[in-house]
Amino acid sequence: MAPQDYVSRSNNKKKSPYKKQQPEATGMPLKVKLITLFTVLAIAGAGYFLWFLKDVKPIATPTPQAPAVKATKKLPEPPAEKWQYIDKLKQGTQIEGGHYEVEEKGPYKMQCGSFRKRSQAEAMKAQIAFSGLVAKVSESTGKNGIWYKVALGPYPRKRMAEADKHKLKRNNITTCQIWLWN
Repeated sequence: MAPQDYVSRSNNKKKSPYKKQQPEATGMPLKVKLITLFTVLAIAGAGYFLWFLKDVKPIATPTPQAPAVKATKKLPEPPAEKWQYIDKLKQGTQIEGGHYEVEEKGPYKMQCGSFRKRSQAEAMKAQIAFSGLVAKVSESTGKNGIWYKVALGPYPRKRMAEADKHKLKRNNITTCQIWLWN
């Protein structure tokens, strides 16, 4: 059997008589002691400063006083008005406002695309339908051949068409243009 060192393998935490004993650190480290000292000094200094301030009287600052007005002087009369509208307002006269009429240019349409293939136009119409709007696909024959246009409308006012255009922009459809309906 091999010799075994039972002292170094023991589970109990007793100090080995063969190892060099190191002195145990008693107390707090120097850094903690210095921080504590400075904190106590700062609190004591703040207390002394407040105790010192309780006896200090505030400096009296003189308040400026308005010069005494003699009762014998009268204020001058206000100048006469140069303008007539003040007198007319006092009399209750009605002032006429400008009248104008807003000219309606006509119905508007919003075109969102023009395609060579009907399938592309139908795909754009489906995208617009997902936005909650109804589009129409119309066929147009020109000198360049057949085009399929995707349009919305008619709108009686341009403001209504703009509202739908912003709704389409929020759904990433940015190709729409507003035109007068012909």
